Amino acid sequence: MYSLLRRPRPQRIAAGSGLVETPNLGQVRFARQPKGGAPVPQKLASSFKKKGGDQGAVFIKKDKKLGAFKPLSVNQFEKIELLKDETRAELQLPLFKPEVLTKELSLGKVLEFPAPENDPMRKFGLPKNLLLEYRILSKPCAAVRDVTLNAVAKLDQASQSSSAQNRVVLTGATGSGKSVALLQAVEYCMSNDWIVLYIPRAATIVNSSTPHTYDARTRTYLQPKYSFQLLQRFLSVNESKLQNLKTSREHVLERSTLPAGSPIIDLLSVGLNDQASAPSVLSTLLSELASQESHPVLLAIDEIQALYCRTTMYRNPRFEAIKPYHLSLPRLLLEYTSGKRSFKRGAVFGALSGSTHVFRLTVELGNELAKVSEKTTDPYVRQVPELVEYAKGLQNLPVPQLSLNEAASIFEIWAKDRALYSSANDELFMAKYTEAQGNARDFVWKGLLSTLSI
Repeated sequence: MYSLLRRPRPQRIAAGSGLVETPNLGQVRFARQPKGGAPVPQKLASSFKKKGGDQGAVFIKKDKKLGAFKPLSVNQFEKIELLKDETRAELQLPLFKPEVLTKELSLGKVLEFPAPENDPMRKFGLPKNLLLEYRILSKPCAAVRDVTLNAVAKLDQASQSSSAQNRVVLTGATGSGKSVALLQAVEYCMSNDWIVLYIPRAATIVNSSTPHTYDARTRTYLQPKYSFQLLQRFLSVNESKLQNLKTSREHVLERSTLPAGSPIIDLLSVGLNDQASAPSVLSTLLSELASQESHPVLLAIDEIQALYCRTTMYRNPRFEAIKPYHLSLPRLLLEYTSGKRSFKRGAVFGALSGSTHVFRLTVELGNELAKVSEKTTDPYVRQVPELVEYAKGLQNLPVPQLSLNEAASIFEIWAKDRALYSSANDELFMAKYTEAQGNARDFVWKGLLSTLSI
């Protein structure tokens, strides 16, 4: 073991060999000296590639980072000589408001999402595909589709009923627009005086990206860091609606006791001041929101199939995979998605996602959503009883492919935002729409943006 860790000794160099000793962080490497020139002490690493022949070889570092699309502002366009006469115009779009979400006023049209200080897109984040797309567009926007109006109708109904009867999962082909429809539901609730808890990447809850500790009292594994971050984001989005809410009973927390009638803000402060108590504060917060009737509550979860995985990427002390319902946060969310816990006024909305290849749709969730495929209908596949119980009662809201009018609206927006590689015309639109076969993501990324150079 000592021989593997000790610093290697410098090697002797024969006179006139043309090699020069070059140190490199504990290793001794050599770069060839070109004829008739000074030695080239060049640092070598595994990320360097060789260019040219043996004589005068030069090592060039590979760029492994992919470029990220970011739109240029109007001021930056004016500074570029080539683009001075073609200044990018700002998009002028109607706002995404509850009063305009009707079939007569907005179906098939593209609306701009408002951007207040407590915007859930800014605080909670976005799925990766949407984040990249909104970096290209100058303004975040989305087309109003039939599934958008159906989701709004379900939310209007849920605002006066229990969330146990309003547990919906958006399903459809990969890239059909499920995440956009869920984001539209979140923005609608934010504009309609709802309390919103939005989780755009549920896979991060079960992929072992944050620490976990075992709690002997609840016999589950707590996730204090993720719970702490979720409390921070929740407060920054819903602070104005939480001002008048008070606790309905006394709560004994990890290191403090909160009497009945205390402001909800004080309950959040306990978790924000002590990260170790954040998991219990989050559970207590949701139970208080479930009992109040001043505001309806929306629990929105993208990549919801990750919560129904057979095993997570977390490990116990024996290095055995931990089940999702043995982790505190996934178990808490599963209790609300299954209806075991419910809000007096509100809804639970989820969306399947094909962007994560680690956590795919499981048999238990697929059978409940009546998704027809070989994997979900195979009678020889063993089902986990706990996951079957957590999936009971979920409603399926399918997201279809883009219609011709919806695709035309999206094409018009990208053309106005000067994101196309050629002039916009009917032939280009029909070609890209046919190639994508109505798939929303393929229409934009593999169609309209396919020939843009990074």
